[in-house]
Amino acid sequence: MLKFIKHNMESIIGIEIFPIISVLIFFLFFVGLIIYAIRMKQSEVDEISALPLNDSTETTNASNTTGHE
Repeated sequence: MLKFIKHNMESIIGIEIFPIISVLIFFLFFVGLIIYAIRMKQSEVDEISALPLNDSTETTNASNTTGHE
């Protein structure tokens, strides 16, 4: 099965560029994500880091005003 796929892929002209493009997109995405994280304001970082610890039931109850019951 793998030989069949490998043979078909080798017969496609220009196929060798796709892995290079994939790695480049992957690398650029994470570089952009790191730059975004570094440039964030400290207040935003503090707010985001406190989200799992917030026990605010007011926001969840306010969003469920339509109700299913």
